[in-house]
Amino acid sequence: MIWRIGGVLVRAFVTLLMVAALNFVLFRVIPGDPASMLLGGARSSATAEQIEAQRERWGLDRPLIPDQVLQYLSATAQGDLGYSFKFRGRRVSDLIIERLPATLLLVGLAQGIAILCGVTMGLYAGWRRGGAIDHVTTGTSLALYSTPPFWLGMLLVVVFSTMLGWLPGYGSYSPGLVNADLLEWFGDRARHLALPVLAVALGLIGQYVVVARAAMSDVVTEDYMVTARAKGLTSGQMLRRHAFRNALLPVVTLVTLNLGYVVAGAITVESVFAWPGIGSLTVEALNARDYPVLQGIFLLLGASIVAANLLADVAYGILDPRVR
Repeated sequence: MIWRIGGVLVRAFVTLLMVAALNFVLFRVIPGDPASMLLGGARSSATAEQIEAQRERWGLDRPLIPDQVLQYLSATAQGDLGYSFKFRGRRVSDLIIERLPATLLLVGLAQGIAILCGVTMGLYAGWRRGGAIDHVTTGTSLALYSTPPFWLGMLLVVVFSTMLGWLPGYGSYSPGLVNADLLEWFGDRARHLALPVLAVALGLIGQYVVVARAAMSDVVTEDYMVTARAKGLTSGQMLRRHAFRNALLPVVTLVTLNLGYVVAGAITVESVFAWPGIGSLTVEALNARDYPVLQGIFLLLGASIVAANLLADVAYGILDPRVR
């Protein structure tokens, strides 16, 4: 068991090392010179000497391979993600820690709502497959599943913010609430959070309904379900003792993997709603060719996906004794 756990951890470390190396190469093929962007970009009147000074200051004048890549990998292995070009030399780790809570709040609420609603509706639709509820639920879920989250977000802004005026369409709080009490502050944050959470959750609900329904539809046709019915078990007993746990296995895989992927998917939603999280930071860094920030963010996303895979293995062992 110890050797198996050690092997898993070694593979996870090697995977993250490969992700870090790939990030380093990918972001350096983006058109544009970060040294020039720091001095104002194409409209800047900076001289060639000033641009070269910036390149020398940030180590961009050294050979890409092996000098820059080895220095980056060595620093990353020690937990040093470097310093931002755009944000006046601030540590990348500080920027990520500053923006991460907003993204975790958005993604966490959306995941919770999607799991509760999507898995419940999917399992019920699969258990009562062929009925009117099954057809309506499946059709709606497929439509939500195929809708890009950013487009869904823009649609929600048009309807609930622009046309109806019920909810704010951007930001995380109202600037005028400086001396607001706790209840008023909480209500304002909840109103700003409603549309972004709904945009992310609706797409996830579509995924969970489709997968949970398919899993339950497969389970109810298994031989052990026929045997259980022949023994005289009621529908409720069959659902609780046999169908529910077995149908959850593929759902658990999707849920755990989405814990990593949904952070990346929330980037576009955060851009639509100007939500001050990791997604907005990614867009700002991309526009400024801020390599260290982009590398740090995508390393975080890679680590979250690797951690989600490890969590899926643990969850499978809990649900299925054969895996354990």
